Amino acid sequence: MGKLKEIRWHGRGGQGAKTAALLFADAALSEGKYIQAFPEYGPERTGAPVQSFNRVSDEPITIHCHAKNPNVVVVLDPTLIGSVDVTAGLAPDGVIIVNTNQPASTIREKLKLNGRKLYTLDASAIAKETIGRDIPNTPMLGALVKVTGLLSYETITEDTRRKLEVKFRNKPEVIEGNLKAIERAYNEVKEGQ
Repeated sequence: MGKLKEIRWHGRGGQGAKTAALLFADAALSEGKYIQAFPEYGPERTGAPVQSFNRVSDEPITIHCHAKNPNVVVVLDPTLIGSVDVTAGLAPDGVIIVNTNQPASTIREKLKLNGRKLYTLDASAIAKETIGRDIPNTPMLGALVKVTGLLSYETITEDTRRKLEVKFRNKPEVIEGNLKAIERAYNEVKEGQ
């Protein structure tokens, strides 16, 4: 990998954008990568637009500012499209991953994408079926790993399991549901034309 990669997560408060960025960061650390993870939000409450960020590299990261030109954008809530410029700063060869049940062609048109790679999956449906709640962060984490190859599937699942076992040690169904969500998203994410 070598070169610094930046990821910007868009979601709403309560959807887990911050948690996904932190889970990704912890897994990257376990692979020996240099990583940054940080949210950007103010006094927002559940449902308000939020952003989180990751930087990952095989070399030390010496910048500590806002990620203005991400290589990858992950959109947890498709209702943000149109009200938030989710493609701001995304390079022409950038990648955008959107949680949606709409056809990729519809999302491509809404985003006015030219030259960028678009990937879609219904992470909300996956979350409802595996976790029992519409919290699309772990499915989108699985999609991110599949699309970018920045981390191995094994690393993201093993590290996420360890983190969830601490937080949900008395709720094994939550742990297994989130791991199943990652697996399904990893297998179901599709490149949109």
